[in-house]
Amino acid sequence: MVLKADKKSKKICGTAPLNSRIVGGQDATAGSWPWQVNLIGPVLCGGSLINKEWVLSAAHCFKSDSTSGWTIYLGRQSLAGSNPNEVSRTVAEIIRHPNYDDSTKENDMALLRLSSAVPFTDYIRPVCLAASGSIISQGTDSWVTGWGDTEEGGSLSNVLQEVEVPVVGNEQCADLLQSLLPPITEDMMCAGLPDGGKDSCQGDSGGPLVMAVGIKWVQSGVVSFGFGCARPNLPGVYAMVSQYEDWIDSHIRSDPPGFVSVNTEIASADICGTAPLNSRIVGGEDATAGGWPWQVNLLGDSLCGGSLINKEWVLSAAHCFKR
Repeated sequence: MVLKADKKSKKICGTAPLNSRIVGGQDATAGSWPWQVNLIGPVLCGGSLINKEWVLSAAHCFKSDSTSGWTIYLGRQSLAGSNPNEVSRTVAEIIRHPNYDDSTKENDMALLRLSSAVPFTDYIRPVCLAASGSIISQGTDSWVTGWGDTEEGGSLSNVLQEVEVPVVGNEQCADLLQSLLPPITEDMMCAGLPDGGKDSCQGDSGGPLVMAVGIKWVQSGVVSFGFGCARPNLPGVYAMVSQYEDWIDSHIRSDPPGFVSVNTEIASADICGTAPLNSRIVGGEDATAGGWPWQVNLLGDSLCGGSLINKEWVLSAAHCFKR
């Protein structure tokens, strides 16, 4: 299916009709991440489609602003073999962040303008971007995708890979990486597991770190650097997208990307007692799904109920528990 050519990017950003997964660490199915792009040139890098003619990637992928030798593939599933949903474009313009520092990896952001606009399909569509001021707390489930090495010192994956990693707070990340350089700054964010085993790696640079926000996917980070791949207590480091809304907007004059304000620290008090799917006032009947969203079912030595009172605590009766 091809969407109307004039469909605004911000209206459909972050929607992936063919993505129904929650957990992973595996081959991605075709169309799961329709904004993922494959950059082939002097090096292999990733990127994300943010409107019909612009791609977001990492500045360190490009040694200069020269567009020579670069090709961008969209709707691609595998590096070799048939890709029936794929289209390709050359690069008309490369804009590296003017304050990018190759030694510290600060401001590791780049914008690429396609040689011509691409049509949006189920397999090719833009991602939403985390807006300025967004708050993404430690532990937020996120996904990173790419064709990079499947292990440290290994080889590229032929099939697009997906892996789920939680956000690591900047303070904790800085403590973990304090003996290493470069330092973690406010323009960066980290993600990874304490035990390692899941991470981005060489070849994934410039690719997106995304999170589900309601029914949309929002890009919070751009793969920037790391110390090895998937090592314990050495999370991957990403350029923080929300810090660059003004810079991105300053270069895109039409069809603006869809920026979404994210706050994963919304207090329970702000939403407690709201039941969007409950329209009844009186009754005594079967409850409709979602009618009482705080209701919990406790199964153990006995059957009991309870109520969710914040994101990690439940209120119930003492007599339900013998110990």
